Amino acid sequence: MTTAHGLPMPDEQEISISDAESQVMEVLWRAPAAVLAEQVVVALYETRHWQSATVRTLLDRLHRKGAIAVLQDGRHCLYRPVLARETWLTAESDRLVQRLFGGRIAPLVAHFGRRGKLSPADLRELRRLLEEFDRGP
Repeated sequence: MTTAHGLPMPDEQEISISDAESQVMEVLWRAPAAVLAEQVVVALYETRHWQSATVRTLLDRLHRKGAIAVLQDGRHCLYRPVLARETWLTAESDRLVQRLFGGRIAPLVAHFGRRGKLSPADLRELRRLLEEFDRGP
């Protein structure tokens, strides 16, 4: 399968998106259906004060990467995500843990614990999750 630019469609796990591109993706992931570029521009102007040209550049990049689809609706283009948020979140978190902690989760949690970043509620939730994981499926 190929993209609209004739490039091979990347595996969803291989799509790497920048921080700015992830802001555009968040707008698309939250939308109940495909949206116009103008709707994305408005949403990101409200939160980031990004201009239309910036948002349109990011939409184009995401389309070239295969993260979003562009649907023609008369003279307008509608945008919808192809890359699922959960797929992106899994790949990003795996890359982060691999890069910073050698693929191990315990040092990540210890890092935040030592820095006082885990609230009592976080600790309760971690204990509950560990007990749940110990019990198995």
